[in-house]
Amino acid sequence: MATLNELADAANSWLKINEIPDYPQALNGVQLENSGEVKKIAVSVDACLPVIEEACAMGADLLVVHHGLFWQGAQKIEGPVYRKLKLAMEHDLAIYSAHIPLDVHPELGNNAQLIDSIGFGESAEPFFPWKGIELGLKSIAGLERDELVKKVEGATGSAAHLCPGGPERVELLGVITGGAGSEIAAIAETGIDTFITGEGPHWSYTAAEELGINLIYGGHYATETFGVKALAEKWVSEFDGLEWSFIEHPTGL
Repeated sequence: MATLNELADAANSWLKINEIPDYPQALNGVQLENSGEVKKIAVSVDACLPVIEEACAMGADLLVVHHGLFWQGAQKIEGPVYRKLKLAMEHDLAIYSAHIPLDVHPELGNNAQLIDSIGFGESAEPFFPWKGIELGLKSIAGLERDELVKKVEGATGSAAHLCPGGPERVELLGVITGGAGSEIAAIAETGIDTFITGEGPHWSYTAAEELGINLIYGGHYATETFGVKALAEKWVSEFDGLEWSFIEHPTGL
């Protein structure tokens, strides 16, 4: 068993929560406290009502997510917002969220976990500057494009969508999990020939064709299940008496 403060302090330190930039609505760290003790941890991608309901049903003390409670900005405490908070507080469920800090961490991060899962973790290096940090990872590849798509699908357990705008043989790939498809023009300028991300706007497909770069969409949800699991494993390895479970709630996006 550990306290919420102990777990949060450790995660904040590992992920550099107070140093890594993010969007204002991310509000990384503890978003909702509980009475203080944690034995059972639930992890998921989104702090949505079905996930909170399942976390409460399994008796979790802490829910860890990548997308927290406040992505829609300031809202009145009514409707779904009220139901989520009421349910969590009635069941003494704390909620901890980590967004960009959990994308870019060199070991626990979604980028690192995904690129390692497709076989290029050892050769990966940071790329794509954003607000003073490197938002993604790139690696020399040297394999056929279709083989890479299969590796991505194997890692995520989800079908990938390919825009075959670049070469059939992938020499240099880049990874930014989540929704980085709108950055395709800037990504192409970095010199990579294949970009793996979760999703993007409709126009990104034709833009990739015109720019001569392969674009692989692995799914926003599917590419961001890795980090919360890795964080939970890290906690369990550092603190006694903890257990964790992943709550699957795919969006198909």
